[in-house]
Amino acid sequence: MYQSQFQGKMFIFTAPSGAGKTTIVKHLLSKYDFLGFSVSATTRDKRDHETDGKDYYFLTVEEFKAKITNGEFIEWEEVYHDQYYGTLKSEVERIWSLQKHLVFDIDVRGAKNIKQLYSNTCMSVFVRPPSVNTLIERLINRNTETPESLQKRIYKVKREMSYENSFDIVLVNDLLDISFKEAEHIIETFIFGLTVI
Repeated sequence: MYQSQFQGKMFIFTAPSGAGKTTIVKHLLSKYDFLGFSVSATTRDKRDHETDGKDYYFLTVEEFKAKITNGEFIEWEEVYHDQYYGTLKSEVERIWSLQKHLVFDIDVRGAKNIKQLYSNTCMSVFVRPPSVNTLIERLINRNTETPESLQKRIYKVKREMSYENSFDIVLVNDLLDISFKEAEHIIETFIFGLTVI
């Protein structure tokens, strides 16, 4: 397991694509200055609105594989053919060096791997949509996918929904304002030891 002088808490927000985890994570980061966002590395194409080093570290397949070989990841996976995602050890170190608690916005398999590594200092939250149909509608309305990639995502969504009970807390993201309040409560309870009501 990777260690640092300051070892803060970790919060993993995971969900099938389109469930709203990124929106919830962005809200928490804007509210709490003691949280630091763990920027994942990926080989997928950068979207127009994304910034390298802020949304993701965008790497070539060759660069990603070299980092795997050098043991630079705490977790990684090949989500689709030649489309890799992972969490760099240097990213964990960067955030802990700022004396901040880590927030992850990652897929379910990566979330399970991190939870296994850092079980006692880590709170894992599965963000669940009200229904699979709602989730599929959200993915279609995003308009960021080709028909082929949309089909891959829908298949993956259905598989990932079955992981729901593998995490500490299930947060149903139906009404966003309520989801924000529930997420805030999770953060404050785990860091400050408040009683869960």
